[in-house]
Amino acid sequence: MSKTKLLIVMGTRPEVIKLAPVIIGARNRPDEFETFVVTTSQHREMLDQMLDTFQIGVDFDLDIMKPNQDLRHVTTAALNGLHDVIGDVKPDWVIVQGDTTTTFTGALAAFYHQVSVAHVEAGLRTYDKRQPFPEEINRRLTTQIADAHFAPTTLSQENLRREGVSDDVIWVTGNTGIDALFLTLGAKAGRAEPSTTGTRRLLVTAHRRENHGEPMERICRAVLRLVDEFPDLHALYPVHLSPRVRQVVLPLLGNHPRVELGEPLEYRQFVEEMNRAHLILTDSGGIQEEAPSLGKPVLVMRETTERPEGIDAGTVRLVGTDEERIYEETARLLRDHDAYREMAQARNPYGDGRATEKILAALKG
Repeated sequence: MSKTKLLIVMGTRPEVIKLAPVIIGARNRPDEFETFVVTTSQHREMLDQMLDTFQIGVDFDLDIMKPNQDLRHVTTAALNGLHDVIGDVKPDWVIVQGDTTTTFTGALAAFYHQVSVAHVEAGLRTYDKRQPFPEEINRRLTTQIADAHFAPTTLSQENLRREGVSDDVIWVTGNTGIDALFLTLGAKAGRAEPSTTGTRRLLVTAHRRENHGEPMERICRAVLRLVDEFPDLHALYPVHLSPRVRQVVLPLLGNHPRVELGEPLEYRQFVEEMNRAHLILTDSGGIQEEAPSLGKPVLVMRETTERPEGIDAGTVRLVGTDEERIYEETARLLRDHDAYREMAQARNPYGDGRATEKILAALKG
């Protein structure tokens, strides 16, 4: 049997998390796959942290980032570097994930070499090209290039169908983020860790570009009101490395005794913190998928989400960035045990942790 040569492209922390199961799965089948990994290092420190967590060796590190770079630089540097690597490796498939600039440039570089592209987590949409920015356009452009579309849900599949993608090249797999979650938790997967300290833990993450500035200030003010209102509430906020996030968060939240600010957590630690949390406030995409597998209600501080499945299932609620609404929606879950239980026990729509095997079967088939 001839081997299928895979080149897996990553640049950010979420891409490592969601592609790690695919890399590990392919490398565990060396008779079937010859697997290469290239990173653009779009998120240098956080990317390296994830590579260490999953013990993933990298074959090519482009290290494209420069001080004060903008999207133009990230795009052109990634495209140039990935074009050269694809030319050297000559893979059967280039695998990209999600919606980053690395995702789009990896697909485009493969297209220029006429190499087939597999898109993991395909078909997510807000249908607002400016939210999230630039991710919505990255994912739409990647769809136009891709030859295999691994949709995490049937709703993502329907989005692709509406855009003219043939059923013959769409596979509904579930989300590989759930594979990574179960891989990390092992025997504890699906078992929420109760509080043993008499406190309820609020896990907060907020960093997205569209929330910089005034929206971030409103988020921080809502968190302060919540910890003041509920004396048993302890907030943990691992603060993104972006200076534009830190210049808002540190002054506003840095002096409250029950608000713990820290560095971005290593993935395994973050998963443990999700498992310990009572509920989660976030503007992240991946957490909307992961937390419901742990029975954690998620309030999403964004105006739109490309993951409406969680909202439809009742595991996620979209609350925007208005201070009053964030406060009221969170306070309701802290006061109303029935409302909390309804969200915590809702069915997770993002899969059963078997996405990787479905993806590899399609690539080999």
